[in-house]
Amino acid sequence: MRIVLVGPPGAGKGTQAAYLAENLSIPHISTGDLFRANISQGTELGKQAKAYMDAGNLVPDEVTIGMAKDRMEQPDAENGFLLDGFPRNVSQAEALDASLTSDGVQLDAVLDLEVPEDEVVKRIAGRRICKNESSHVFHVTYSPPQQEGVCDTCGGELYQRGDDSEETVRRRLEVYHSETEPIIDYYKAQGLVVTISALGKVSDVTQRAMDALKRDHAA
Repeated sequence: MRIVLVGPPGAGKGTQAAYLAENLSIPHISTGDLFRANISQGTELGKQAKAYMDAGNLVPDEVTIGMAKDRMEQPDAENGFLLDGFPRNVSQAEALDASLTSDGVQLDAVLDLEVPEDEVVKRIAGRRICKNESSHVFHVTYSPPQQEGVCDTCGGELYQRGDDSEETVRRRLEVYHSETEPIIDYYKAQGLVVTISALGKVSDVTQRAMDALKRDHAA
């Protein structure tokens, strides 16, 4: 299966992508991994991306698209892939369609992980991370430390990262709504969108997604 995974920040895309890719025996292709791999390997696209990033600029769509295209053409992606973090906007979605069409293939589904906005804020803004190198992660609601502000494992001080603050999370949500969410309507017009609730246990969400994808694929 060839799948695109979408959802707001805090929806658990990375976690679900890993489980779904394993269950479906297809590679998990994330934008972050693509950038890291290309930059560390010193590819031409990686050099271009690094130059933009070092200058504090956004990496242009054509560079991201080039990396994704290269990765999707690797042997392990011949029978499918799961894209996580790409496409990020409608122009990238159109470029992806054009690339797949030129290869004689098409997407099977766009899995939309649905999470209420207040839950997203609660999930991200509640994270607390250990200042020690261990970087253990806790959550004030879902996995609180035994002693407030203290890591259970090493006794280090717990803190909230700047990009986990409620204000920052709400800004990230605004960007998601304006830039990425429109791709859901774009793919709905093609009859590809499968929407599931991303609330509950990780294993329950994975099962929900697998069931929905199987139903959609069978149809």
